[in-house]
Amino acid sequence: MQYSEILDELKNLVYKGENIQKICDSIINAAVVWWASDIHVEPLSGFVRLRYRIDGELREILEYQNFMHTGIIARFKILSELKIDEARKPQDGRISKTIDNKPLDLRVSTLPTVHGEKIVMRIVDKSKKIPELDQLGIEWQNLRLLKKAIALPNGVMLTSGPTGSWKSTTLYSILTILNEPNVNIMTLEDPVENQVDGISQSQVKPDIGYTFANGLRTALRQDPDIIMVGEMRDKETVDIAIEASLTGHLVLSTIHTNNAAETITRIINMWVQPFLIPASLNIVIAQRLIRRLCPHCKEQIQVTDLDKETRKNIQNSLSITSKSELTERVPLDILKSPVFYKAVGCPECDDTWYKGRVWIYEMLEITPWVKEMILRGDSAFNINRQAIKDGMISLEQDGIIKALQGFTSLEEVYKASRTQSES
Repeated sequence: MQYSEILDELKNLVYKGENIQKICDSIINAAVVWWASDIHVEPLSGFVRLRYRIDGELREILEYQNFMHTGIIARFKILSELKIDEARKPQDGRISKTIDNKPLDLRVSTLPTVHGEKIVMRIVDKSKKIPELDQLGIEWQNLRLLKKAIALPNGVMLTSGPTGSWKSTTLYSILTILNEPNVNIMTLEDPVENQVDGISQSQVKPDIGYTFANGLRTALRQDPDIIMVGEMRDKETVDIAIEASLTGHLVLSTIHTNNAAETITRIINMWVQPFLIPASLNIVIAQRLIRRLCPHCKEQIQVTDLDKETRKNIQNSLSITSKSELTERVPLDILKSPVFYKAVGCPECDDTWYKGRVWIYEMLEITPWVKEMILRGDSAFNINRQAIKDGMISLEQDGIIKALQGFTSLEEVYKASRTQSES
């Protein structure tokens, strides 16, 4: 079924407004067919807006009259076992459904607004397998560095990036490699996103005092070899994680920073002694999810067709990228005469130009030069520049290579790596 047909069917149900149950089911079904990650039902002053987040971008689907909103919200609350008569404060719940033989979890959040309750539902496909590292787009130098870090018996591995960049997915992929019968792996998550056989997974509950820090202390009494902590949110959690790594444990976690080098200065700003960082930190991964060009309608563009500033940025990035990295990942004929691709639009992507997403990565290794800079308290900018000099592939470089491979557009690469270049 084409996207337009699904939309027409949903619109007919909504505009008739006769069966709230069918409308709510159709809202969820359409989101699943469209591969949406989130559903937003948002009341405004004169109407209610339905939006889906598709490939990381919010897209307006339709609008309907306010008088239907109470019934639709009530139906979603019933499905997620929330209090129907409580509209003054936020509520969180969960809906479990099976659509086309796929088990789904919808994490439901309600929020009181001036125009009524807004509801957002995060869709989690429980049937999806955890991808392997090469399926995440981790290639050549990055893959070598990551495998080297995974092989170490202890230390801290951190992934950084904005919300929705699938940092946890990268950590799950690493855990599946490390998941052996003779290894005790524990996770502390909020919430548990994927259930993995052979791993002890625990969901923290901050409202009752079960925080990441408290959970990490408890986990260390469970004779673990490897611990994954959902997020490094505070100094206490960071301190315990570093202590655990120094006493023979491998600790994996996420942190919110713009790039890999900023992660180091963020940890120092949490009053961690600089000398502890090189001793405990194995690798810092920064990642972004960017939209993948629709393979059915993308068109080639030559470098000469690009504006002067873009050409200069590309030239600078490629000039500091190792030849072995480029020749391993990009066909030689394209390197000799660089070709990129632009979005066009077609029925296959519903004229959105993109279909699916692709990761870009940078992986910072603690080299002797980087270690020296950390110990003397150098800036994230200088650490980042030194790491690139030492061979790190930056987010921008990895993105340009993926654009040369035809996966994405330069617009997507620079939109995702803009904050890094400005740091």
